[in-house]
Amino acid sequence: MMVAMRRARLPATWLPALVAAALLGAPGCGASSSGATADAGIPADAAPDAGTGTVLTGRASWYGGKFHGRKTASGERFDKNRLTAAHRTLPFGTRVRVTNLENSRSVVVRINDRGPFGRRKRIIDLSEAAARRLRMISAGVVRVRVEVLELGDGKRLRGELLELLRRAVAEYLARGGG
Repeated sequence: MMVAMRRARLPATWLPALVAAALLGAPGCGASSSGATADAGIPADAAPDAGTGTVLTGRASWYGGKFHGRKTASGERFDKNRLTAAHRTLPFGTRVRVTNLENSRSVVVRINDRGPFGRRKRIIDLSEAAARRLRMISAGVVRVRVEVLELGDGKRLRGELLELLRRAVAEYLARGGG
């Protein structure tokens, strides 16, 4: 037996509440498929012990082309030409200085994604632009020092939330809901 489902319409009075929630950063909005939460920006099973000034040493890899334009765990689009990185536990928006221990070149990147994943025991995944600055493209993986310069707030970018809201309102109005 087939049951027809009708899409529920939101009352027009909800629109101001949706706008306010997006602008004020409603809690619980924006959980990603990677398990990261929007309010903490970290996986539920990992609490960062790192604070400003923390120094980590390990291996770094980079990613670029095939991920360019895809959404990151923070909700923003990955741009291989920006100085960004993925880390397992540091809050989104955290700024770190990454130094290639093989040539002493360094770059400051912003954490906007989760990773690295796999069994290679890497501590950070860098964007292609950051990898170019460190001259590690051909090596693929290098030993690095990661120094936490400024902890981020762990929240999704406000612009991304506003874009999601704009689309939702446009769809709502297109359905005759206002």
